[in-house]
Amino acid sequence: MRDADACGTPSTILVVIRGNSGSGKSSIARAVRLACGRGCALVEQDHLRRIILRELDGPGGLAPDFIDHTVRYLLDNGYHVVLEGILRDDKYGDMLRALLAAHRGTSSAFYLDIPFDETVRRHGTRPQVTDFTPDQMRGWYRERDVLGVDGEHVIGPESTFDDSVALIAARSGLAAAGSCGEPVAPPPQRR
Repeated sequence: MRDADACGTPSTILVVIRGNSGSGKSSIARAVRLACGRGCALVEQDHLRRIILRELDGPGGLAPDFIDHTVRYLLDNGYHVVLEGILRDDKYGDMLRALLAAHRGTSSAFYLDIPFDETVRRHGTRPQVTDFTPDQMRGWYRERDVLGVDGEHVIGPESTFDDSVALIAARSGLAAAGSCGEPVAPPPQRR
């Protein structure tokens, strides 16, 4: 890694939470971030790709670079970051591995390894239940799509929501950070 690629500070924390659609990653990431409080940013793949860019997740899209730049900017400005999304290895893996390696602080990766039938059951309880079908979910589903980075934590279906939140907060270092407080170096004020 070139020093120019380095991001964040020794005190910032980067948490990457990945999993298939319906695995619970968004709800868990929001709870982890909420427990941390101010000074911890939540970066959601779906929001950046689907809402801001309104981009399909196909070849040549801007989403991987946009996510990478967004996370680096937040880390460089002293925020802890919880990044969540499907973030498939074949499309986002190289970017994620480089980002995790470039971060000067503590970095953790978590993969929610939930069987397909359970993701469909969980999808049935979500507000976006009519946005896509189980058949579409089957086409997106990737079994155990881990990054293969050192210290990657795989969380199985036996872990409850509360247990998963507590595990991620503890293993990432966010629990020890307590109430995260203000970012180390607040971003410059824009007018």
